[in-house]
Amino acid sequence: MTERLLAPRFLFRFSTPLHHQAAPWTKKGCDLNESHRLIGLSEIDGEAPFADVRAAWNEQGLFFSVTVQGKRQPLWCRDTRLDESDGLQVWIDTRATHSIHRASRFCHRFAFLPAGAGAKNLEPTADQLIINRARENAPPVRPRQLGVASRVTKSGYQLWAHLPVDVLQGFDPTEHPNLGFTYALLDRELGLQTFSAGTEYPYEEDPSTWATLELVNR
Repeated sequence: MTERLLAPRFLFRFSTPLHHQAAPWTKKGCDLNESHRLIGLSEIDGEAPFADVRAAWNEQGLFFSVTVQGKRQPLWCRDTRLDESDGLQVWIDTRATHSIHRASRFCHRFAFLPAGAGAKNLEPTADQLIINRARENAPPVRPRQLGVASRVTKSGYQLWAHLPVDVLQGFDPTEHPNLGFTYALLDRELGLQTFSAGTEYPYEEDPSTWATLELVNR
């Protein structure tokens, strides 16, 4: 059998609509319907996604929801080790500049965990992460500026995340209706689920490997 030289996802430039969400963010999150489900691009590489990931936007910012089922082991989440914990990481480029290989000030990285905070590490948490090798970092964000909520069960969890407009440098749906975007969903039991590129490529730091989200009102 011939070993493949390139992952199939690398051969394409992906673009997908990001639908509007009328309902505002609340402390319990913001449920997103089927029209907000993000396509499982990892299937192109022969990797079955283990989570349902959805996204939406409105004038308040960006919204995400994650549903993970089928777990047998407890979550591993630590607010002191965000990039290694079970949970969702998202990368956003508010200019969708896919020709650059090092992040600009319009590129952002955030982590949202379903647990890991509080006295018993049971509370959800969120924070900004630095993008390695960035030419210029996005403005710093305080954890309290981010929205996060979760519901954890014995077999999985639901996670809701909100990025308000004031944490997204350059977010302007009218002038710039496209966003560069990718995500990574980490789970020590179930593995790693990514969007536009897998671990063969430096998606954590290279905006040229990210997909495009087209902000639409319907």
